[in-house]
Amino acid sequence: MHLIVPILVSVLLPKAYSLKCFECTPGEPGACTTKQTDCPAQCGSSRIISYTGDTKVVDINAKSCAVSAGCLSTSVNFGISRTTIAIECCNTNLCNAQSVPESTKGLPNGKTCFTCIGTDCRSTLSCLGDEDRCISTTVNIGGEKISMKGCASKSICIGDVSQALGSTMGVEMKCCEGNLCNNAQSIGLSLLILVTSMVSVTLFY
Repeated sequence: MHLIVPILVSVLLPKAYSLKCFECTPGEPGACTTKQTDCPAQCGSSRIISYTGDTKVVDINAKSCAVSAGCLSTSVNFGISRTTIAIECCNTNLCNAQSVPESTKGLPNGKTCFTCIGTDCRSTLSCLGDEDRCISTTVNIGGEKISMKGCASKSICIGDVSQALGSTMGVEMKCCEGNLCNNAQSIGLSLLILVTSMVSVTLFY
């Protein structure tokens, strides 16, 4: 019996990681289809885009192994800045060769949340597309807490995205349902810090 266990492990473990996927991370030189890695179940391609107004200021592509719960399309909208995160998954060898296409800007959906202009967070924001939650966020940078408010998709408020942002970058996020549920108040504001935090979070292994 003691001999059977290591034999089974040696046979089964390679099969558990038999899927080949393309891999690249932001900032790596070369194309996203030149490096390969072994994955347990799924391949993934991700794209994170940030806009200031209608101008694209960040556009990052990545590929690697994918976590099942992390296959999603979501956005967070703070009025003058909006970030979309799209992760597509597949389960055949080298199936993540294609980059994720840029998502279209959604139409106003009737949801309204508080947002910030400068340090005043009493202005209102019309949510777009699938942004069905109001969000309040706090980023802890060097011991200083900087807060922001706006609209968000449900998928950014729960599960892997929320947990990854919280544990990796020290981001506190509170989401709520219902118009203007994220409370108006005057707070400090730093859009770039939260966008950078989101871009830095990796939902892949």
